[in-house]
Amino acid sequence: MKRPYRVVVAKPGLDGHDRGAKTVSRALRDHGFEVIYTGLHQTPEQIAETALQEDVDAVGLSLLSGAHLTLFPRVMEELRKRDLDLVVFGGGTIPEADIKILKEQGVSELFTPGASLRKIGTWLEETLDAREGD
Repeated sequence: MKRPYRVVVAKPGLDGHDRGAKTVSRALRDHGFEVIYTGLHQTPEQIAETALQEDVDAVGLSLLSGAHLTLFPRVMEELRKRDLDLVVFGGGTIPEADIKILKEQGVSELFTPGASLRKIGTWLEETLDAREGD
């Protein structure tokens, strides 16, 4: 890792299942990231404002409610409103067809249940290192 990257992990909307988000947060921390976990029931505006205030490099969204096609784009819109060009990734129960749509909308990567925690950390490290340049 070129430097200790800062990452917000957030639970947008009314989804109350946070076990996955907490597990990913801990795995990223153990991988060497500085992680800010926002907790449950965050609005897109709150997530973007946290990303701005915490000066993060990436935003990870966890969603199991099925509202990913609504909430992920709204978070990205709020980030753009604040002139934040961040890596946005997500996870949850997301159908393949929806993964394609979200990636076309600018979500960098999506991880579904069963994804390796090591794979998530390695992917994020490599993605952020590549953005840092040489």
